[in-house]
Amino acid sequence: MQFVFQDPRFDYRLLIIGVLAPDVVDVFFGGARVLHTLSFSVALLTMIMLATRNRRGVRKRVLPLAIGTFLHLIFDGAFANTNVFWWPFAGWSFGDAALPVADRGAVNLVLEVLGLAGVIFIVKRHGLADASKRREFLRTGVLQVPA
Repeated sequence: MQFVFQDPRFDYRLLIIGVLAPDVVDVFFGGARVLHTLSFSVALLTMIMLATRNRRGVRKRVLPLAIGTFLHLIFDGAFANTNVFWWPFAGWSFGDAALPVADRGAVNLVLEVLGLAGVIFIVKRHGLADASKRREFLRTGVLQVPA
């Protein structure tokens, strides 16, 4: 991600919240629901853009939240379920759609291992095994670029 997001003040904490929020919230509704829809991510992005008009600093700080929800849709393969992904345009019912992470079976194990490898890479690349660097990341949300 750090190769894509070049702003040195990009808040990765909000990106993480955006990536995790759809599963954390929708699990309480029994499966993939509103937060797994393209409509939700577009609406969130639109609200952020409208609410932060003429306030670029605030916009840059909260935009990672919307980016995270879009990334969740991609990483989760949410687009594979037409009824959920295109809600409400494909109909108002979510049916019995399970969370994509719970619906993939053995393939999910491979994807989770790849995700863990990515986390390990980021931890090593940015020195987050060091408690002081980890505290700084948790305080600021910024990943320091290694020298």
